Amino acid sequence: MATVYERYNLHTTPEKLFIEACDEGADAVLAIDRLSNEMTFTVKKEVPPSAVTRPVCGVMGTIRLVAGMYLIVITKKRNVGSLLGHAVWKMVEFEIIAYKKTLLHLTEAQSQENKTLLSMVSSVLATDGFYFCTDYDLTHTLQRLANTSPDFQEMSLLERADQRFVWNGNLLRELAAQPELHKFALPVVHGFVVMKPCRINGKIFEWVLISRRSCFRAGVRYYIRGIDSEGHAANCVETEQIVLYEGAQASFVQTRGSMPFFWSQRPNLKYKPKPLISKTANHMDGFKRHFDSQFLIYGKQTILNLVNQKGSEKPLEQAFAKMVSGADKEMIHYIAFDFHKECSRMRWHRLQLLVDAVAEKQEEYGYFMVNAEGKTLAQQTGTFRSNCMDCLDRTNVIQSLLARCSLQSQLQRLGVLNVGQKVEEQAQFERIYKNAWADNADACAVQYAGTGALKTDFTRTGKRTQMGLLMDGVNSMVRYYKNNLSDGFRQDSIDLFLGNFAVDESGGPTPLRVQKDWKFLTLPIIMLVAFSMCIASLLLAGDTWSDTLAYAAIWGGAGLLTAAVIMFYGTDFVDAPKLVHKEKMD
Repeated sequence: MATVYERYNLHTTPEKLFIEACDEGADAVLAIDRLSNEMTFTVKKEVPPSAVTRPVCGVMGTIRLVAGMYLIVITKKRNVGSLLGHAVWKMVEFEIIAYKKTLLHLTEAQSQENKTLLSMVSSVLATDGFYFCTDYDLTHTLQRLANTSPDFQEMSLLERADQRFVWNGNLLRELAAQPELHKFALPVVHGFVVMKPCRINGKIFEWVLISRRSCFRAGVRYYIRGIDSEGHAANCVETEQIVLYEGAQASFVQTRGSMPFFWSQRPNLKYKPKPLISKTANHMDGFKRHFDSQFLIYGKQTILNLVNQKGSEKPLEQAFAKMVSGADKEMIHYIAFDFHKECSRMRWHRLQLLVDAVAEKQEEYGYFMVNAEGKTLAQQTGTFRSNCMDCLDRTNVIQSLLARCSLQSQLQRLGVLNVGQKVEEQAQFERIYKNAWADNADACAVQYAGTGALKTDFTRTGKRTQMGLLMDGVNSMVRYYKNNLSDGFRQDSIDLFLGNFAVDESGGPTPLRVQKDWKFLTLPIIMLVAFSMCIASLLLAGDTWSDTLAYAAIWGGAGLLTAAVIMFYGTDFVDAPKLVHKEKMD
């Protein structure tokens, strides 16, 4: 069985860092030279007695910043459950340890850059949702694992992992280069995991939901849309629902991802920037690359496009439909469902129209199931690929409904549900189910858009509420602020973490030193002063009301004029990424 070590001690000396495997019977030690950066395999007796020792939970990897190399270790973990007898852990705390003991070799500017880069790495690691398992491959679905070869079983966890979902793959490059160190290399996935023991009709089963976020074309809302030249889609997430009952296993897999052609939607201070479809890119080439990969991994595809079929989203739906019309009809089925139109005025019951429309396809695709003896009873032959604009809120609602349909069939086949019983009628389980899918929505939304998901009141309760609408409004405003004024930093952080940007070993300046021009510094101050003077004019009345209103009008007009200029130059005022060139992100 492929494993990595589970328990470690970190021994620190001025010259070296020693990571000792503390599993029963282990004598392996990873030694890191703090001067040469060399990693070697050694044994416990080589660790000096003078070393400062403390326990750690795992090795995330290493990264080069301006000051040199850094080691990232997991210092605290939390158990989220057991999957087929294997403990699954969530990273709770981490530490970034410098190889070099001081920053005296850096200039003041370099030291400041290094501090910023450190905060970027920390911000990614602090994002909730990093999970790992030391003796099980979390990156693959049950069906993929069941269909592997004996050679695959002999590989290390790092070698056999699906690289789409190894978020610390870039950090593990040095360990990956030395096979003898692979048992220290811990693949970590990003997304959401929930594992719940459930009871229906007195029968206890384990219900599991796993969402795996792809690290290919990863990033934040607005800055990462569409696909890249390799066909990787933005915000691509594989979600697997698992049922375990008396040794039998069942799994149902869905995916979400940005519309797979070349389009963008850059923030410009407007509440909803206009999406733009590239006029020069070869859309069909990217589209084909994307779906060739989907076919290979998942089989047939049913696309559920949930975007609006009017307004600024309409051209995107039309472009997607046009490309599908030129694709293999045997492999791709396309359904456009205007979610907002169909569910307007709180008519959420109309979602059943879509569920009914794909019922035949869902029956055709099936799900994966093995019995207690390990015999395969069913295979999933296709997947539903859902998307809206962000592939968050609308998408999660639909995925939860389709997953319930699959669960209904699985639980009946396993003998948990009696004939004629419905999953949605099992009140205790329904609470677990709805809350877990709503938590999944929140997790994916925070990781991509910066806030919890919208429409989760429906997912949690099955009803749309006034309070839910109010919370959606609050989250929308927070998203607006973050998308315009802090997401450039978040995007840079992700690109640095994933290796899309590498710090120059020669110590040259990074793009972080680029300064905003005069407009960014001057116009907001002018606007603030003008509106402040307008308010002051009204509060501190002049000799006559006509004078007061005149002063207020002059300062108010100046403030509005400045605000109009700021909106005109909106792209200059948003917090745009600095570490990756624009053409790389399009």
